[in-house]
Amino acid sequence: MLPRTTLLGPNLNRLPATAIARREIALTIDDGPNPEVTPRVLDLLDAAGVKASFFCIGRFARQYPAVCREIVTRGHSVENHGDSHSWVFATFGLKRIRSEIADAQATLADITGQAPRFFRPTAGLRNPLLDPVLASLDLKLASWTRRPYDTRDGDPQRIHSRLASDLGPGDILLLHDRHGASTADGEPVILAVLPRLMDSIKKARLTPVTLNAALR
Repeated sequence: MLPRTTLLGPNLNRLPATAIARREIALTIDDGPNPEVTPRVLDLLDAAGVKASFFCIGRFARQYPAVCREIVTRGHSVENHGDSHSWVFATFGLKRIRSEIADAQATLADITGQAPRFFRPTAGLRNPLLDPVLASLDLKLASWTRRPYDTRDGDPQRIHSRLASDLGPGDILLLHDRHGASTADGEPVILAVLPRLMDSIKKARLTPVTLNAALR
């Protein structure tokens, strides 16, 4: 069940060798779309010339379809983070796993015009029934290399350090544009972290790309 394990089936927890050779990394952003935060995240990414993969929740996408479309319009990718984002996803049986993923897949493809290629379960936790469902839906499981715990820590310096310390080619970074912690000033921590993270990425001569681009 551990998020980065490959014991239950294929799991993209690091970019492939070809992407590493190109000095690429992937920035992945979970739990949106969030009409209050996601557009501001997109502005920060645009300012830095950075592309990211947004793992969106189906029920929020249906609430805020324009935000989902804006993600794609700006050159990023929308991926599948389940329909309900249930915290007990890893306990689901086969039928409910399929429904949870297929419903989100249909929603996101209809809204954006592009079918997601990757799935990430809630908190990365899953059971042995997930892999055959993903295979039948032509989806790949994607986890991460670096997790900053930004859902419970609102200190931008600590979040940045967890992501940027010894940052290197092939890393997959995780952040949240919904369910994230707030800074002491009440701002979503992702908004405080992104500018300094983009600076660290640039200094390390790394190129952030979508997961789709990394696997091209």
